[in-house]
Amino acid sequence: MTFRLTLGLVLALGSTLALNWAFVVQHGEAARLPPLALRRPIRSLRLLFGAPRWLLGFGTGIVGWALYVGALAFAPLSLVQAVSAGGIGLLALLVSRTTDAVLSRREWLGVGTAVGGLALLGISLAGQRTGGDHASWQAVTAWVVTSGAVAAVAAGPGARVVAAGAGLGVAAGVLYAAGDVGTKAAVGGGSALLFVPVVLACHGLAFAALQLGFQRGGALATAGVATLFTNALPILAGLVLYREPLPAGGLGIVRLAAFAVVVVGAAILARGGPVAPVKTHAARPYPDPSGA
Repeated sequence: MTFRLTLGLVLALGSTLALNWAFVVQHGEAARLPPLALRRPIRSLRLLFGAPRWLLGFGTGIVGWALYVGALAFAPLSLVQAVSAGGIGLLALLVSRTTDAVLSRREWLGVGTAVGGLALLGISLAGQRTGGDHASWQAVTAWVVTSGAVAAVAAGPGARVVAAGAGLGVAAGVLYAAGDVGTKAAVGGGSALLFVPVVLACHGLAFAALQLGFQRGGALATAGVATLFTNALPILAGLVLYREPLPAGGLGIVRLAAFAVVVVGAAILARGGPVAPVKTHAARPYPDPSGA
C-alpha cells in the first residue's frame, strides 16, 4: 500500500469519526428545538445556530467533511467510501451509549446487516487497485440531476411508506452522495471546479433535509439511513462514472454482493417503527428568535 493511499485511508477514518459524532449531537439538539420549516429558513437557521451544542456538532461535521475532501485527493472514491461507510456501526454505538434511546431488534438487525456488508467490502479491498479515470462532465451532471429527482420523491410521496424521518434521511443521503460524486470531479481542478457550486447546493439541500428529519425520526432512521446512502452510492459511482476497476475473480463478486447487503441494511432501518426517545442535556427553553 502506497503512502498516498495510506494517508487517504487515515483521513477517511478521521472523517467518519467526526461526522458520526456530529450526527448524534445535531440529532439530539434539533429534536429539542421548536419545529423547523423550509418556509421560514431564517428563523430555522437562527434556532439551529443559536443552540451551542448543535453548533459544536455542526463545526465538527465541517471538519469531518474537510477530512473527507482530503481523503479523496489521495485515494479512489470507492475505497474512501468503503472506509466511511463503517460509520453506521459507530453511529449505532454512539446512539446507544450517549443517549437514552433503546435500539430495537429491528434497528440492531439493520445495523448488523449493514456492518456485514461493509465487512464484505473490506474483504474485497484486498484486490483494490488505485486505478480509475476522470468522469465526463455530462456523466457527473446526469448523476446529480437524477439524484435530485430521487431525493424529491423520497422526501415527498416516499416518506409516507417508511419510518418517520427515514424519507428525509434517504433524501439527505442521496444528495450528500451526489455532492461527493461532484467533489471527486472538482478535486481534479481545471474546468472541473465548475462543479463546486453544484457540490455546495447538494450539501445545502441535504443539510436541510437531514435537520428536518432529525425532528421527525430517530437517529438511525435519519442519520443512519443517510450515512448508508451517502457511502453506498458513491461506491457505485466510482465503478460506473470513474471506471475504478472491480477486483478480479471472486473478490469482484464479493464487492457487488457487499453493495447489495448494505442496501438491504438501509431498507431494514428505513422500515416503520417506534421512535426512540432522545436524551436531553438541559431543560432550558428555546425562544423564538424571530420575536414571534
